[in-house]
Amino acid sequence: MSINRFGVTMDDDNTVDEIAKRMERREFIKKAGAGTLLVALGGGLYRIASDDLTRKARAEVRKDGKPRLPPGQKVLQSLRPMGGQSGSPNPKDFRLRVYGEVDKEFTVGYDELFKMDPVKERADVHCVTGWSMLGGLWSGVRVSTLAKRAGLKRTANFVIFESAHGYTANISKREAMKPNVMIVNALDGRPFAKQHGAPVRSLVPDRYFWKSAKWITGIRFVKRDAPGYWETRGYHNIANPWKEQRYG
Repeated sequence: MSINRFGVTMDDDNTVDEIAKRMERREFIKKAGAGTLLVALGGGLYRIASDDLTRKARAEVRKDGKPRLPPGQKVLQSLRPMGGQSGSPNPKDFRLRVYGEVDKEFTVGYDELFKMDPVKERADVHCVTGWSMLGGLWSGVRVSTLAKRAGLKRTANFVIFESAHGYTANISKREAMKPNVMIVNALDGRPFAKQHGAPVRSLVPDRYFWKSAKWITGIRFVKRDAPGYWETRGYHNIANPWKEQRYG
């Protein structure tokens, strides 16, 4: 028995992608997000579970007054691999380009990057498919630190995270400058597995998790917004979990 990338218990060789093909995608995500996904397949019954963790989280409130758990979410104890075309997981191959509306464009390797004022932040993450992982300790460098080194211009209004194979995700500059928005290389003291974006990914905790681009290669500051991979495929441009901004 294993747990697949949507947090669904599986005891055969089927995957959630195969389940989703049998259901209309939006309905699949809607049911998963509500914690009510119940699917009969291959003689088994599969569902998203973790009711005790979810009930506890729903009773908690963040410092900003928001409920800790956004609506439609279920708590899982670990990240779920959510696919995508991977880049090289080798830190020696890693390069991060910081450019665009800046005074001093630069490119940095793995070792140099994580010597630049490294920090650790506790943060929750929330996937559009309906699962949340709470209280992870993320290690990395703040995007605001990189922006300061590059000399961010006043004309910069948005940030584009660039990743392997042309994947991009966009957020506002205001969101990007929050202290918990980071370029990270470890979770709970452990380097990421390849499926989670090794060696380096972005972290944008207050947006649905697709905004936290894996296998990151660049941070581009721009004047005008440029919707990314999922945003141009019908997903919401802002992706605020507390407003359930799943679709555009």
